[in-house]
Amino acid sequence: MKPNPVSSAFCLMLIIMAPMIGFSEPLTGEQILEAVDRNLQPGDLEMYRKIINIEPDGTKKEFVLWFLKKDRDKVVTLFVSPASETGRATLRLGDNMWLYIPNVGKPIRITSMQSVVGGVFNNADIMRLDYGVEYDVATLSEDQGQYVLELKAKSGAVAYDRLKMWVLKKELVPTRIDCFAATGMLIKTLNFKEIKDIGDGVVRPAVMETDSPLYKGYRSIMVSANLKKRSLPDEVFTLNYLSRVKDLR
Repeated sequence: MKPNPVSSAFCLMLIIMAPMIGFSEPLTGEQILEAVDRNLQPGDLEMYRKIINIEPDGTKKEFVLWFLKKDRDKVVTLFVSPASETGRATLRLGDNMWLYIPNVGKPIRITSMQSVVGGVFNNADIMRLDYGVEYDVATLSEDQGQYVLELKAKSGAVAYDRLKMWVLKKELVPTRIDCFAATGMLIKTLNFKEIKDIGDGVVRPAVMETDSPLYKGYRSIMVSANLKKRSLPDEVFTLNYLSRVKDLR
């Protein structure tokens, strides 16, 4: 039987048009996580973060931090307010963290599970690196139209042994992250809200809220704003520079 030229042409057209009509390969978990990191913290940047700690009786305490990030594993934060904290700064290089306090001889080593602002956010939440630096993708599934990533820590130095992350398919930003200890106990939940332009055309959740079964009645909120792409020399991300970070604002 001779091949039908019309059928052959139609099949060829489908092959050519497949990428345009949605026959593309589905994203892998690693690609989704890479996109999440790129959308939340796109490269070298500076931005402001307001942290609001809310106690069970409604009492609030607020902090404003200036946040600097370089590459995937270098972070500096500078306390802008309240006045009692002004001039303090933190440095994170990979798994290592320090706190600089004016009039104290040298920076103090701190851990990921401690908190320089109190409340439910710990230092790892405040000085977060790209998720792909600290976690591997264990599984990828879907739930109610969102991607669900199960992430496993690459080392024991990470604040949480395991994360379960819900990600919007279109925007590729998280809506919720459950954080677990190695025992399987839920430590806290992070909820991401208010997707909008937070500066320099970066569209991502502007608000992150957290609560924890370990701190019943307590909540903490982190609001990000005024993001700008900014490249800074490696010298800025060193212990010797912490006392001078305020001069860069």
